[in-house]
Amino acid sequence: METKLWEVKFALTIAVIALMTMSRLEGVRAQSSTPREETWITNGYVYAIIRTPGTVYIGGSFTHVGPSTGGGVPIDSSTGTPVATFPKVSGSVYACIPDSSGGWYIGGNFNSVGSIARNNIAHILSNDLVDPAWNPNANYAVNALAISGSIVYAGGAFTSISGQTRNCIAAIDATTGNATAWNPNAGVRSRGIYASISAVAVSGSTVYAGGWFTSIGGQTRHYIAALDAVTGAATNWNPNANDAVNAIAVSGSIVYAGGDFTSIGGQTRNHIAAIDTTTGAATTWNPNADYRVNALAVSGSTVYAAGIFDSVGGQTRNNIAALDATTGAATTWNPNASAEIYALAVSGSTVYAGGWFASIGGQTRRNIAALDAVTGAATDWNPYADDSVYTLAVSGSTVYVGGRFKIIGGQTRNNIAALDATTGAATTWNPNANGHIYALAVSGSTIYAGGWFTSIGGQTRHYIAALDAVTGAVTNWNPNAGGYVLALAVSGSTVYAGGWFTSIGGQTRYHIAALDAVTGAATTWNPDASEDVRALAVSGSTVYAVGYFTSIGGQARYSIAALDTVTGAATSWNPNPDYDVYTLAVSGSTVYAGGDFTNIGGQTRNYIAALDAATGAATTWNPNANRDVHALAVSGSTVYAGGLFASIGGQARNNIAALDATTGAATTWNPNAIGWIYALAVSGSTVYAGGEIGSIGGDQTRTSFAQFDSDIIPTPTPVSNISNWEIYNWERLAH
Repeated sequence: METKLWEVKFALTIAVIALMTMSRLEGVRAQSSTPREETWITNGYVYAIIRTPGTVYIGGSFTHVGPSTGGGVPIDSSTGTPVATFPKVSGSVYACIPDSSGGWYIGGNFNSVGSIARNNIAHILSNDLVDPAWNPNANYAVNALAISGSIVYAGGAFTSISGQTRNCIAAIDATTGNATAWNPNAGVRSRGIYASISAVAVSGSTVYAGGWFTSIGGQTRHYIAALDAVTGAATNWNPNANDAVNAIAVSGSIVYAGGDFTSIGGQTRNHIAAIDTTTGAATTWNPNADYRVNALAVSGSTVYAAGIFDSVGGQTRNNIAALDATTGAATTWNPNASAEIYALAVSGSTVYAGGWFASIGGQTRRNIAALDAVTGAATDWNPYADDSVYTLAVSGSTVYVGGRFKIIGGQTRNNIAALDATTGAATTWNPNANGHIYALAVSGSTIYAGGWFTSIGGQTRHYIAALDAVTGAVTNWNPNAGGYVLALAVSGSTVYAGGWFTSIGGQTRYHIAALDAVTGAATTWNPDASEDVRALAVSGSTVYAVGYFTSIGGQARYSIAALDTVTGAATSWNPNPDYDVYTLAVSGSTVYAGGDFTNIGGQTRNYIAALDAATGAATTWNPNANRDVHALAVSGSTVYAGGLFASIGGQARNNIAALDATTGAATTWNPNAIGWIYALAVSGSTVYAGGEIGSIGGDQTRTSFAQFDSDIIPTPTPVSNISNWEIYNWERLAH
């Protein structure tokens, strides 16, 4: 059938309209509330942030920067590098075992893995994805895991797992995650204190369990038991320990046990023993540790033991030892750990140790180390963990590490560091300050730092320094402050400094000064604050200062003032808050202030306000925070606020928020920080936040520092918004 000309024209018109509509998709830029995964974090607090085109500089109170790994991650056995694609555990990992297919079963005290809800137990597949089908969902901590065939045995403090009542111990199908009928039911000890299982080991048709219980498998059993792998019933084997068993290792006809006990198997045995698998009696093997044993591993004729002890096997051994499997005597192997060890794993000629220590094997090693099995010396492998390591397991060339840490790997950086703005990893820039950094400022190729330090960049510098932005070396600029520096601002050839000092730049200056950017000498500018100055901002011919002062620039000014850049005199600008101001930001004709006040600029304003830069009067902008505001940053039509509040801008917002600069209303951006926010910085479409942060953006593994990028959300223009004139012209085109 012949197609009519008007139909062709109509179809062409519709096509053109659709094409024009598609071309008008607007890239609506929305700030992401989820932190950028790749950006490194610190092991302490971040108080200052600045951004240059290619680098983010951070200062605070920390000794290390590294990737945010969460509480468990596989790392390379050669390099110590964590697997970047592994899903992060939001909590602590207490137990891990390989699944024999390149994946891992993990247990601990956590509620998600890789943003997928998983309570205390999970399976991560070989492709680094959380197993979607396996979800036993333990209601409390899982402390121990063992695998035998198609069964994963779990021990801990739970009372429910896989939807079944299971007290502290269960058998889980390795494929489905369902609990089997096996139910030894570890019992209540006394006075309502529930049992817990700390160790599980499988040998043939027997499951050995150790922990804190007085009944299990239908029998009275104190702290250690052997369970039938089919029925769950306790066997006749009954060593009857008098205190907790923390570790079990099976080798042939011997069960090695470590813990808090002082008698087991019918004999006095202090914290470590060898028990006959048939009789349950202690053998003559008696290393006699003087305190707790947490971990055991057997390799050939050697039993490795670790915990918190000073002597074992008849020798002085600090927290780790190698014992002769026949005599119980300590060998000459002596890594001499500085503090408690919780985990051991042996692979070939290497012994891996995890715990809460600062040195081992003759080297500085933070909480994790690889030790030569012959000499006891620490190898070059040095991943670094920022908190305790509780479990270790080896599979091929990978070591799984679990614990309470948030960082594995990274670099030592004392109180100041530079992160690559693209990769988020630390650069080689390393001034190595010996005290806290509270303030940072940048001018050209120079980074100015203020804080509580006496050495930085390899030189003596008292509380203030200028650093080369590329090398990190300190320059000759040396104002030599007579007290700590809390605030810095740069304008042209002048560096303004505030803090708690009485001399700087070779002159008496109380708490505030202007320094020559070339010589470091104090200029004649001298506002003479009565107490410390905590934040500074320069706008045109005015220096704004906030702090704890009651007079500055020759006038009575409480906590906030505007100072003439030429004379240092306080201007008539006087918002006069009723309590302290901690932070400020200037944008055009508006000065934003945050602090602990409830009245400022002549108006009731709770903790945050916008002040007219000419009059000092509070504007109508009123986000009304319910508690302290410690950090502010302005970008375009948005004011970012951080502190310790739970509501602001008419919305529930925990400690960080984005506010409309016109209305004061909170935007939808909601990273939900747990902990204080002390520093904010904005660069283009990226927001940086630092402080004493426990978690942020729903990421319980991210502490201290976070980066938020923007998402582009395409929004199509509705056809109804297309003008008649445009349609008329498209119709002409169609005709």
